[in-house]
Amino acid sequence: MIVAYIIKRLLLALLTLLIILLVSYTLLRLAPGDPAKSDMFAGESGTINQNDGVARENLALKKELNLDKPVITGFILWLKNVCKGDFGHSACVEPGRSVTEMIAERAGLTIKLNIWALLITYLLAVPIGVFSAAKAGSFSDRAGEIILFILYSLPVMWVGLLLQSLLCEGGKLPLFPLSGAEPDNALTLSIGEYLMSEFHHLLLPVLCMAYGGLAGLSRYTRNSVLQNINSDYIRTARAKGLSGSAVLWKHAFRNALITMITLISGILPSLISGSIIVEYIFNLPGMGTLSLLALSSRDYPLQMALFAIAGMLTLTGILCSDLLYMAADPRIKVDKMTK
Repeated sequence: MIVAYIIKRLLLALLTLLIILLVSYTLLRLAPGDPAKSDMFAGESGTINQNDGVARENLALKKELNLDKPVITGFILWLKNVCKGDFGHSACVEPGRSVTEMIAERAGLTIKLNIWALLITYLLAVPIGVFSAAKAGSFSDRAGEIILFILYSLPVMWVGLLLQSLLCEGGKLPLFPLSGAEPDNALTLSIGEYLMSEFHHLLLPVLCMAYGGLAGLSRYTRNSVLQNINSDYIRTARAKGLSGSAVLWKHAFRNALITMITLISGILPSLISGSIIVEYIFNLPGMGTLSLLALSSRDYPLQMALFAIAGMLTLTGILCSDLLYMAADPRIKVDKMTK
């Protein structure tokens, strides 16, 4: 039954992904401007110079990207190449370079940043939320609520710039590098020295990416656990003589997992999209800055590759959430989810 459900969801996800990509490709084609008209193919005045061969380069690029064909035809040709494992070559960001190579080169750093940020978020947010629910209405709960509300309200750009001005090179307390993901002499360092240097480079970006999710998830956890604490089955468990911690973690927390599992569907796409603001502030060569470059330069092949990866990861995250629902709550059956 589960295998049939997964196959059905995968087929539905494939259809959904095709629709997402078609809409994305259509919007890119309908948007003002195109790679062939970007500044790198224009003269100093911003207009095409017919005497230096730029016009011929524009026409060649249009033909290469299938911009001279109807939207549906261009999408089908792009999809045909993707099915062969070819996302094409960058048109503007790094002209002529394979899009797959560009993404593979930057994905590792973004995945590393997001994994550490997610670990910090969940390892701290869940205990904080459960503790706040157990101490609801107390001074510690109120104080924690105020602190977390402030954290949730702080803009990431402001926090990043503040940390740079206070704790980075040239600041009040220069403990961390100002930018970059690794030192210039990385090849000459031992493994231990390299890991310590990487820690210094990535700690502040990871904290910037984690504090907002920490504040939000802890509140979700608190409210979800608090709703279950007041349920009849919790009073029954306490009447049986179970300890407070057993009631809290074994019963209330397990039933509160449904709310937290819902948030997991957004984790996978974040591993690739990353944080554009954080990567930009700390000058990190990750997927966030690559997405920004692709968008600002109208690099169609690179943009479509990023859309495709983000769409696949989003749909995969939703499927994983559905499967985790069944694992967390036995009352949720496959036959009910397929109706």
